[in-house]
Amino acid sequence: MSNISYYTAEGFKKLKEELDHLKNVMRPKASADIAEARDKGDLSENAEYDAAKEAQGMLEMRIAKLEEVYSNARLIDESQLDTSKVLVLSHVKIKNQTNGMELSYTLVAESEADLKTGKISVTSPIGKGLLGKSVGEIAEITVPNGILKFEILEITRD
Repeated sequence: MSNISYYTAEGFKKLKEELDHLKNVMRPKASADIAEARDKGDLSENAEYDAAKEAQGMLEMRIAKLEEVYSNARLIDESQLDTSKVLVLSHVKIKNQTNGMELSYTLVAESEADLKTGKISVTSPIGKGLLGKSVGEIAEITVPNGILKFEILEITRD
């Protein structure tokens, strides 16, 4: 079963760049490391060769995973998104009903989430709880230590 994930143009570009870097820079380097280690003598007792082969295997696994993610990636057309409800790429201003604290988040794909820049994943508990809500609605979100209630104050697109 394929896992389709949605990306902004920026996130899609970063994914492609990482995949290209692994294939075109790191893969040849791993091959060169193996060749260099092989030239150092008996392979049965060559720890450097074993380490280089293991590193190559890990690199190939990472490339395969990224290729799968890339093949299932879809670019989001931001002009087609509804601004009346919270969706992927919505910038949402919310108010915690318990303590009155106001927070702002942008909902993004899981791979683009970065709490430091205010980007939360649509698959996170808060992201899931906000999806589909409109301005003025109260989102009740179950988190490990209970239920949080957030009022949707504003929904915008950047």
